[in-house]
Amino acid sequence: MNAPTEGQRLSRPVPEGMWAELQARFGARLSRAHAVREHHGRDESPYPPMLPEAVVFAESTEEVAFVAALCNTHRIPLIPYGAGSSLEGHLLAIEGGISLDLQGMNKVVAVHAEDLTATVQAGVTRKQLNEALRETGLFFPIDPGADASLGGMAATRASGTNAVRYGTMRENVVSLTVVTAQGKVVRTGSRARKSSAGYDLTRVFVGSEGTLGIITEVTVRLYPQPEAVSAAVCNFDTLQDAVQCVIQTIQLGVPVARVEFLDAAAVRSVNLYSKLALRESPMLLFEFHGSPAGVQEQAQTVQELARELGGKDFEWAERPEDRNRLWTARHNAYFAGLQLRPGCRSSTTDVCVPISRLAECVGAAAQALASASFPSTIVGHVGDGNFHVLMLLDPDSQAEWEESERINHRIVRQAIEADGTCTGEHGIGLHKMQFMASEHGEDALALMRSLKHAFDPNNILNPGKIVSW
Repeated sequence: MNAPTEGQRLSRPVPEGMWAELQARFGARLSRAHAVREHHGRDESPYPPMLPEAVVFAESTEEVAFVAALCNTHRIPLIPYGAGSSLEGHLLAIEGGISLDLQGMNKVVAVHAEDLTATVQAGVTRKQLNEALRETGLFFPIDPGADASLGGMAATRASGTNAVRYGTMRENVVSLTVVTAQGKVVRTGSRARKSSAGYDLTRVFVGSEGTLGIITEVTVRLYPQPEAVSAAVCNFDTLQDAVQCVIQTIQLGVPVARVEFLDAAAVRSVNLYSKLALRESPMLLFEFHGSPAGVQEQAQTVQELARELGGKDFEWAERPEDRNRLWTARHNAYFAGLQLRPGCRSSTTDVCVPISRLAECVGAAAQALASASFPSTIVGHVGDGNFHVLMLLDPDSQAEWEESERINHRIVRQAIEADGTCTGEHGIGLHKMQFMASEHGEDALALMRSLKHAFDPNNILNPGKIVSW
């Protein structure tokens, strides 16, 4: 599939002296075993594995700085690795080098409940943080589905099901600790709620996908647990009616916490995978947060909108265990989709468009997929205009890959023409580099490239991602 093969890769060999220094510092936490390298040389993207020369398991910012400085001296690629759940080839070792596994950096450094912030090491996952917050009455809302690491979520500017109410990682990262390509340790800000002191380095590194620096600590915003929570599903006869309901809900200003869309194929896959009995037609999943009276008012308003558009009566999930089962099924929609075609690999897109253009763009995507030779599903965090297409491909079929890329280009082109983006939350990685110029323009892309050259002049940090060198 449209990616460098092992024979085509421009590998930079690691000198023997560097191996000796790494071995002396890390001992058993340096691995050159094939199985370990293979695990760190593949993600959930459709690309074939591209293995690093070795994996280093770091446990502190100081260790990350040591590895970065050593790699910079010898000009060896260094690829940060979190939970390995990326979908666009972010962590593939295109030029060999060292995979830096940060999962051992998994300490919750501090919870400042009075200030509604927490500081964690990069390897802490969202579920781990929320477990640590259980007794505080607070929670961290960014929920991309996978139990991703906070460092990886910051690096890809992740989003998720709660974004319509609580925002994305862009809005919820307060500051970072970052190791530069030269092995320097930088803190990008304080815990103050606002600042106008100089360039906003936090926003530079959020979404940089490990190409400008290595995030080792993240300070995030926290929120009070809502007093009341209620979830519901609502089925529609057509995809257009379901999406139109979302548009009217957002335009009316109803503060829904979550509103997710699944097409009929996605509902069918979720039923099979999670052993549910949901009606297999286009479906919206809602969740409402607030006071009991506020939740009831929100739900009533949305249900009236849905009825006007042919929506069925809401089916409620008010008990925590019922809500958890419903949202777990939604979070597993990616893996459920894969089961529609055992042995397949999924090529995904995750365009995001202005809410007023959502129905048009989702409809066009469905039309493009209708005649495809492979199965597909559409799901989305449609409350903020973001939807995902999963194209389920035979990994040995070049013809299917090329067909999927034609459809992908068509969906992305329409999103960009609608003043949207080629990626709402997955990031660029390898797969979406081809869309950067059409979305941003050559002058903006040149500025991004200049930033990469300034921050990483030896091109060691996750080379070959986001922008070409």
